[in-house]
Amino acid sequence: MAISQKYGRTWHYPFSPGTTSDDRIQYNYWDALQQIPQIIHTEKLDGENNCLSRHGVFARSHAAPTTSAWTASIRTYWNQVRHDLGDLEIFLENLYAIHSIAYKNLDHHFYVFGIREQERWLSWEETVFYANMLDLPTVPVVAVVTPPATREAFEQDTLQLVQGRGSFDPYDTVTGLPTTMEGLVSRNANGYPVSEFANNVFKYVRKGHVKTDQHWTRHWRRARLNHEGGNYVDHR
Repeated sequence: MAISQKYGRTWHYPFSPGTTSDDRIQYNYWDALQQIPQIIHTEKLDGENNCLSRHGVFARSHAAPTTSAWTASIRTYWNQVRHDLGDLEIFLENLYAIHSIAYKNLDHHFYVFGIREQERWLSWEETVFYANMLDLPTVPVVAVVTPPATREAFEQDTLQLVQGRGSFDPYDTVTGLPTTMEGLVSRNANGYPVSEFANNVFKYVRKGHVKTDQHWTRHWRRARLNHEGGNYVDHR
């Protein structure tokens, strides 16, 4: 039995081209957006989904805490703050190990994208507040929007946003060439119940993003930071 509930699967927009056979698509996303007064578009980063709770540091599975080499520094950090977490579960993108994108402008390896407290996902304002309290950055905000009058206008605006390079100078690990951001994650700016996750969070992923296979962990490389030895979680 899992110690805690893992992060729910984020459904794709129907106009997201980077889907795979086991991905879910939210065809009725527009109906859900009509109930959301403000949307936060954040950059989808190419890392590992990690969760910090009072019970440990978890990767995708919450059956037991992770022990991977690329979570060693975040586990050291967790040991310093675990007694302060209470019921908060801090979900973050772990960029310590390079996946399909190599970021060449990183100040930090770990970026918070969501915080769960029991049966509620906190608002974006609360998420930023607690991340700051923990001295952790949040994922980059690409845009804050009010849904436009038509679905067509929303999709056009979103497709324009994903043409950007992103915040951290991304490069394709296979070709070595500059690339656009992996995609966007759109969320309700307000808090919402865990049971309503699928109607409050959506994603767009560009086509052909994934270049690594299941064996990437055998030869993984650490992502370099701009200020090695500076003020960030991994002080080694």
